[in-house]
Amino acid sequence: MLPIDVSPTVTVDDLGPAREFYTTHLQGRLIFDCGWYIGLKFGERGPTMHFMQRRSPDQPAYQGGLTCNLKLENAAKVEEAHQRVTEAGLPLVMPLEDHPWGDRGFCTLDPYGVALYVYVEIEPSEEFKQYFV
Repeated sequence: MLPIDVSPTVTVDDLGPAREFYTTHLQGRLIFDCGWYIGLKFGERGPTMHFMQRRSPDQPAYQGGLTCNLKLENAAKVEEAHQRVTEAGLPLVMPLEDHPWGDRGFCTLDPYGVALYVYVEIEPSEEFKQYFV
């Protein structure tokens, strides 16, 4: 199997917070909305993310533990995103900083507790260069 794309679908009880959060704070554009399932696209050719409302009580809702890494074009875009997140009062679970593993980034949470790690690649420290293949 060789996928040409990978996109997460998060199962939740209410899609309203996803519609609001991702269109307002991450400039997502709805590309599909049938009432119980939505698809969001970021940019013209960018990635997609999906949310699905539970269709039966037996279908488990998201319980946490997911981190979506959002790689941006450059450091200025990361700074702008950090400023928007901070001004909106969204939670910061990791401050904006340079990391020795080779990125500059920060982490916030969506309304369901999905961690959104926003970053740009930078030169890794000598310690971490050995781990790249």
